[in-house]
Amino acid sequence: MFIIELTYTVPVAQIDAHMAPHIAFLEKYYHSGHFIASGRKEPRDGGLIFAKADSKQAVAEIIEHDPFKQHQLATYRIIEFKATKKNHGYDAFVGEEEDVLL
Repeated sequence: MFIIELTYTVPVAQIDAHMAPHIAFLEKYYHSGHFIASGRKEPRDGGLIFAKADSKQAVAEIIEHDPFKQHQLATYRIIEFKATKKNHGYDAFVGEEEDVLL
């Protein structure tokens, strides 16, 4: 599992102007099974995306399709996360290692 942290580098008004294409980007990767959850940070200075992929490089390649990235509106940090303690529903929530996409 990966956590993608976005930090806005421009005023929120510029972010809002590109929000519709960003949401379309999110929808594409939700439908492909790569994204599990996403949302804004509070205070609103960026967002988080929880993703499944084979590698950090695969996540980086997905990010290249984000309009926020293409228009240089945000910086990105990719955090690889391996749960060492988890609720019994976690595996069903994120999928088994063998089912990782890309």
